[in-house]
Amino acid sequence: MRTVFYTASTLNGFLADPHDDLQWLFDVEEEGGPDPGTFISTTAAGVCGSATYEWVLAHEAPLDVAGSWNESMIGTSPLFLFTHRDLPIPEGADVRILSGPVADHLPTLEAVVGDGVLWVIGGGDLAGQFLDAGALDEIRVDVAPATLPAGKPLLPRALGPDRLRLVSAQQAGQFARLTYEVLPG
Repeated sequence: MRTVFYTASTLNGFLADPHDDLQWLFDVEEEGGPDPGTFISTTAAGVCGSATYEWVLAHEAPLDVAGSWNESMIGTSPLFLFTHRDLPIPEGADVRILSGPVADHLPTLEAVVGDGVLWVIGGGDLAGQFLDAGALDEIRVDVAPATLPAGKPLLPRALGPDRLRLVSAQQAGQFARLTYEVLPG
Protein backbone atom coordinates (compact mmCIF):
# COMPACT_ATOMS: atom_id res chain seq x y z
CA MET A 1 0.00 0.00 0.00
CA ARG A 2 1.21 3.50 -0.83
CA THR A 3 -0.30 6.22 1.37
CA VAL A 4 -0.56 9.70 -0.16
CA PHE A 5 -1.78 12.83 1.61
CA TYR A 6 -3.13 14.98 -1.23
CA THR A 7 -4.76 18.27 -0.33
CA ALA A 8 -4.85 22.01 -0.97
CA SER A 9 -3.41 24.56 1.41
CA THR A 10 -3.15 28.30 1.77
CA LEU A 11 0.24 29.87 1.17
CA ASN A 12 0.78 30.03 4.93
CA GLY A 13 -0.11 26.38 5.49
CA PHE A 14 -3.77 26.16 6.50
CA LEU A 15 -6.25 23.59 5.17
CA ALA A 16 -9.29 25.43 6.47
CA ASP A 17 -10.15 28.36 8.68
CA PRO A 18 -10.82 27.78 12.41
CA HIS A 19 -14.46 26.87 11.58
CA ASP A 20 -13.55 24.30 8.87
CA ASP A 21 -14.56 26.72 6.11
CA LEU A 22 -12.88 26.29 2.71
CA GLN A 23 -14.18 29.42 1.00
CA TRP A 24 -10.60 30.63 0.42
CA LEU A 25 -10.12 27.61 -1.87
CA PHE A 26 -13.21 28.31 -3.95
CA ASP A 27 -12.26 31.98 -4.33
CA VAL A 28 -9.19 31.01 -6.39
CA GLU A 29 -9.61 31.18 -10.16
CA GLU A 30 -9.99 27.61 -11.40
CA GLU A 31 -8.98 27.95 -15.05
CA GLY A 32 -5.84 25.89 -15.52
CA GLY A 33 -5.95 24.94 -11.84
CA PRO A 34 -5.50 21.59 -10.17
CA ASP A 35 -7.42 18.62 -11.55
CA PRO A 36 -7.47 16.10 -8.72
CA GLY A 37 -9.62 13.77 -10.85
CA THR A 38 -6.54 12.24 -12.47
CA PHE A 39 -5.05 11.42 -9.09
CA ILE A 40 -8.36 10.19 -7.67
CA SER A 41 -8.77 7.74 -10.54
CA THR A 42 -5.52 6.03 -9.45
CA THR A 43 -6.58 5.45 -5.85
CA ALA A 44 -7.82 2.15 -4.43
CA ALA A 45 -9.50 3.74 -1.38
CA GLY A 46 -9.75 6.97 0.56
CA VAL A 47 -9.53 7.81 4.24
CA CYS A 48 -10.65 10.92 6.08
CA GLY A 49 -11.68 12.24 9.45
CA SER A 50 -15.09 13.41 10.56
CA ALA A 51 -14.54 17.14 9.88
CA THR A 52 -13.73 16.47 6.21
CA TYR A 53 -16.57 13.97 5.91
CA GLU A 54 -19.12 16.33 7.44
CA TRP A 55 -17.95 19.19 5.21
CA VAL A 56 -18.49 17.02 2.13
CA LEU A 57 -21.96 16.00 3.32
CA ALA A 58 -22.85 19.65 3.89
CA HIS A 59 -21.37 21.11 0.70
CA GLU A 60 -20.79 18.47 -1.99
CA ALA A 61 -22.89 15.42 -1.24
CA PRO A 62 -25.99 16.31 0.76
CA LEU A 63 -27.82 13.27 2.09
CA ASP A 64 -31.09 14.47 0.54
CA VAL A 65 -29.67 14.67 -3.02
CA ALA A 66 -29.72 11.27 -4.71
CA GLY A 67 -26.42 10.31 -6.35
CA SER A 68 -24.50 13.30 -5.01
CA TRP A 69 -22.11 11.05 -3.06
CA ASN A 70 -20.89 9.23 -6.17
CA GLU A 71 -20.46 12.54 -8.01
CA SER A 72 -18.47 14.14 -5.19
CA MET A 73 -14.69 14.12 -5.10
CA ILE A 74 -14.74 12.13 -1.88
CA GLY A 75 -16.91 9.42 -3.48
CA THR A 76 -13.79 7.25 -3.68
CA SER A 77 -14.89 3.71 -3.02
CA PRO A 78 -14.38 2.50 -0.40
CA LEU A 79 -13.93 5.38 2.01
CA PHE A 80 -12.62 4.70 5.51
CA LEU A 81 -13.91 7.24 8.01
CA PHE A 82 -12.01 7.72 11.26
CA THR A 83 -14.49 8.89 13.87
CA HIS A 84 -15.76 8.17 17.35
CA ARG A 85 -19.24 9.45 16.49
CA ASP A 86 -22.27 7.95 14.81
CA LEU A 87 -22.47 9.83 11.49
CA PRO A 88 -24.97 9.36 8.66
CA ILE A 89 -23.88 7.46 5.56
CA PRO A 90 -25.34 8.27 2.13
CA GLU A 91 -27.43 5.54 0.58
CA GLY A 92 -25.27 3.25 -1.56
CA ALA A 93 -21.97 4.73 -0.31
CA ASP A 94 -19.19 2.35 0.70
CA VAL A 95 -18.18 4.16 3.91
CA ARG A 96 -16.45 2.06 6.55
CA ILE A 97 -16.18 3.45 10.06
CA LEU A 98 -12.91 3.08 11.98
CA SER A 99 -12.04 4.43 15.40
CA GLY A 100 -8.90 4.43 17.46
CA PRO A 101 -5.28 4.80 16.44
CA VAL A 102 -4.40 4.65 12.74
CA ALA A 103 -1.66 2.11 13.49
CA ASP A 104 -4.27 -0.35 14.76
CA HIS A 105 -6.08 -0.27 11.42
CA LEU A 106 -3.16 -0.52 9.01
CA PRO A 107 -3.65 -4.28 8.44
CA THR A 108 -7.31 -3.68 7.50
CA LEU A 109 -6.40 -0.84 5.15
CA GLU A 110 -3.58 -2.84 3.55
CA ALA A 111 -5.90 -5.82 3.01
CA VAL A 112 -8.33 -3.63 1.06
CA VAL A 113 -5.84 -1.42 -0.79
CA GLY A 114 -3.25 -4.10 -1.58
CA ASP A 115 -0.52 -2.64 -3.80
CA GLY A 116 -2.70 0.39 -4.60
CA VAL A 117 -2.82 3.96 -3.37
CA LEU A 118 -4.63 5.00 -0.19
CA TRP A 119 -5.63 8.66 -0.43
CA VAL A 120 -5.57 10.59 2.86
CA ILE A 121 -8.23 13.05 1.77
CA GLY A 122 -8.36 15.59 4.49
CA GLY A 123 -7.30 16.40 7.95
CA GLY A 124 -3.74 17.31 8.71
CA ASP A 125 -3.97 15.54 12.05
CA LEU A 126 -5.10 12.31 10.37
CA ALA A 127 -2.20 12.57 7.93
CA GLY A 128 0.02 13.16 10.97
CA GLN A 129 -1.26 9.95 12.53
CA PHE A 130 -0.25 8.04 9.39
CA LEU A 131 3.16 9.74 9.65
CA ASP A 132 3.44 8.75 13.33
CA ALA A 133 2.66 5.14 12.36
CA GLY A 134 5.39 5.15 9.69
CA ALA A 135 2.74 4.76 7.00
CA LEU A 136 2.81 8.08 5.11
CA ASP A 137 4.69 7.77 1.82
CA GLU A 138 3.97 11.00 -0.02
CA ILE A 139 2.59 14.49 0.51
CA ARG A 140 1.05 16.33 -2.44
CA VAL A 141 -0.13 19.82 -1.72
CA ASP A 142 -1.66 22.35 -4.12
CA VAL A 143 -0.66 25.69 -2.59
CA ALA A 144 -3.20 28.44 -3.24
CA PRO A 145 -2.54 32.17 -3.57
CA ALA A 146 -4.37 32.90 -0.34
CA THR A 147 -3.53 33.27 3.34
CA LEU A 148 -5.56 32.96 6.52
CA PRO A 149 -4.81 34.55 9.89
CA ALA A 150 -5.49 31.21 11.63
CA GLY A 151 -6.93 27.80 10.91
CA LYS A 152 -6.37 24.07 10.61
CA PRO A 153 -2.67 23.43 9.85
CA LEU A 154 -1.52 21.42 6.86
CA LEU A 155 0.41 18.95 9.01
CA PRO A 156 0.56 19.57 12.75
CA ARG A 157 3.81 17.65 13.20
CA ALA A 158 7.49 18.53 13.09
CA LEU A 159 8.89 17.10 9.88
CA GLY A 160 12.36 18.24 8.84
CA PRO A 161 14.22 18.27 5.54
CA ASP A 162 15.89 14.98 6.48
CA ARG A 163 12.47 13.32 6.09
CA LEU A 164 11.19 15.06 2.94
CA ARG A 165 12.51 14.78 -0.61
CA LEU A 166 11.06 17.08 -3.27
CA VAL A 167 9.82 14.94 -6.16
CA SER A 168 8.21 17.66 -8.27
CA ALA A 169 7.05 21.26 -8.33
CA GLN A 170 4.79 22.58 -11.04
CA GLN A 171 2.30 25.33 -11.77
CA ALA A 172 -1.40 24.47 -12.03
CA GLY A 173 -3.20 27.70 -12.82
CA GLN A 174 -2.83 29.90 -9.76
CA PHE A 175 -1.66 26.96 -7.64
CA ALA A 176 1.82 25.59 -7.02
CA ARG A 177 1.71 21.78 -6.83
CA LEU A 178 4.43 20.36 -4.60
CA THR A 179 5.05 16.64 -4.25
CA TYR A 180 7.32 15.30 -1.52
CA GLU A 181 8.39 11.77 -0.78
CA VAL A 182 8.32 11.06 2.96
CA LEU A 183 11.51 9.27 3.94
CA PRO A 184 11.69 6.76 6.80
CA GLY A 185 12.41 8.25 10.22
